[in-house]
Amino acid sequence: MQRGNMKDLTINNGDRAEILITALPYIQEYEGKTIVVKYGGNAMINEELKVAVMRDVILLSCVGIRVVLVHGGGPEIEAMLKALGKESRFVQGLRYTDEETMDVVKMVLCGRVNKNITAQIQAGGGNAVGLCGIDGGLFKARRLKAGGEDLGLVGEIASVETGLLNTLLNSGVIPVISSVALGLGEDEGKALNINADIAAAKIAVAVGAEKLLLMTDVKGILRDVQDPDSLIKVIPRGELEKLKKEGVVKGGMIPKADCCALAIDGGVKRAHIIDGRLPHALLVELFTDEGIGTMIE
Repeated sequence: MQRGNMKDLTINNGDRAEILITALPYIQEYEGKTIVVKYGGNAMINEELKVAVMRDVILLSCVGIRVVLVHGGGPEIEAMLKALGKESRFVQGLRYTDEETMDVVKMVLCGRVNKNITAQIQAGGGNAVGLCGIDGGLFKARRLKAGGEDLGLVGEIASVETGLLNTLLNSGVIPVISSVALGLGEDEGKALNINADIAAAKIAVAVGAEKLLLMTDVKGILRDVQDPDSLIKVIPRGELEKLKKEGVVKGGMIPKADCCALAIDGGVKRAHIIDGRLPHALLVELFTDEGIGTMIE
């Protein structure tokens, strides 16, 4: 079947039944298991894609898959900072976070973005609880230094408290998590800003997830970035460093690949980099033979 806008396709009842039968082995395989989804990029901005992602997450939960949804919110934070007349500063690609910026991060990421996602899942018939890493001491972190440079209130996760997460997952609830952590040491009692991809990988390891799925604005890892048909569908973990040295994995794909490696090295069975610009990307990747992105195993 050629991919396109599903609204333009005529599907009869027999086709629908065949689609469900094709998905059945995957549903049986993942039932009762945990997957962690990092939700970000264009899928958070485009209204049609937002609806598709929420429906995917709800469906996964309804068929017995334990879903943890970790989200970003960089564009929303940037928009609020601009509205307040505050200029952003980046150090080695990471947002420098002073106290004023941290207040904005908490307000936007832990507040508006997190609660809007939670509300969308609830409105779609799912059961979700919105959290940030401060709640229940979910994430504890220490300040991160990028090559010795000061990043302000930016942290790296030292520990993940799984008790609250497992309580929610065991109750059939979808945790919706924003990547703000509780500081340790000199930052005891303060909030620290955490990279959402890394937070998702750390959670996946901590809860023993079957899969980590990173939603991005690209097809996956391409052998040639100029050729969209050069998608590498499966990469053994041991080949990632080779691909980095060869320049196949480069630029913004390096931290994505590193997060996948972090997850795999921590015991997660498979990690996926998928194109969140495509409607129902999660279902296509999980429930079809072809998938749509790059799987690292």
